[in-house]
Amino acid sequence: MKASRTLTITSVLVASAFLISIQVFTAQAAATAEVNVYSARKTELIEPLLKDFTAETGIKVNLVTGKDDALIKRLQVEGKGSPADILITVDAGRLYRAKDAGLLQTINSEALSKAVPENMRDSDNQWFGISLRARPIFYVKGKVDPKELSTYEALTDEKWKGRICIRSSSNIYNQSLVGSMIEASGIEATEKWAKGLVGNFARPPVGGDTDQLKAAAAGVCDIAIANTYYYGRLIKSDKADNNAVADKLAIFWPNQGDRTLNITGRAVDIMGRGTHVNVSGIGVTKAAKNKDNAVKLMEFLVSSKAQAWYAETNNEYPIIGAVAVDPVLASWGEFEKDDVGLTKLGENNRKAVELMDRAGWR
Repeated sequence: MKASRTLTITSVLVASAFLISIQVFTAQAAATAEVNVYSARKTELIEPLLKDFTAETGIKVNLVTGKDDALIKRLQVEGKGSPADILITVDAGRLYRAKDAGLLQTINSEALSKAVPENMRDSDNQWFGISLRARPIFYVKGKVDPKELSTYEALTDEKWKGRICIRSSSNIYNQSLVGSMIEASGIEATEKWAKGLVGNFARPPVGGDTDQLKAAAAGVCDIAIANTYYYGRLIKSDKADNNAVADKLAIFWPNQGDRTLNITGRAVDIMGRGTHVNVSGIGVTKAAKNKDNAVKLMEFLVSSKAQAWYAETNNEYPIIGAVAVDPVLASWGEFEKDDVGLTKLGENNRKAVELMDRAGWR
């Protein structure tokens, strides 16, 4: 009886020790859980959100920032040995490049598929949009009557000759805009439009989107095409000269309504297509060693709280409709968005670049 009791006590002690060892192991695993992120967004525009993720989940985030194309190239060079689990970059065209290069993998997540609209994620779920930006027409108040404006296509009209600023054809934002027009109207009509637009340039393309807005405010041109978040930055800037640039400009949302326009002898329903939009997006790398943690981070970034912070900090629109828009962006009014599947922007990229080159868009 005594021996049996001793055996029972021993068994309990062994079981307890085993349970404690499991708990210690689990705690250690949680403490060392991590995810490695390559981000084209600047540190201050993403890191606070990643810290919130760590606080909520206990998963450490190791962040590397860099230029969009440089990070894609780095992933290619590193291959299977890359430490990166996640790539965050801007523009569906770049996300498509990463996918086309075999750098991303398909992710099946109910949370992601439910939160991110189908047209704002990859057709094979290899990347998902996490914020939205639009590329409308900006005009100089007092020089342009917004009633004169209607569509991107109408910017080829003779009245705009010498009055338009836009950056070069090497810019992915313009390539994606043209890619969306190819999808809507075809190669022939889009090439004719591009030639007409080039003919109305106020100057050869130079600089980034902010430079186009500043050029318009300075009287170099009356119309500029740029992404909305650059305008948001000027408005929120603590520099008076940037505020002054923004004060001289206003946004016109092109391609709204439901009318037709005659292009190359045929009626094309383009005016109701909506303003061109694009995304910043995220994908899990093919080389990911921490896939589960990567998916958790992606799901966190499309939560309502994360969306509100991320969109406001980047002067962009949330990807999910349930989140309130930043007050500055909301003041610009609601607009109809082009609902083309953004995967098409990547698929049409080569055609867009070749078309722009033929049109003399440098």
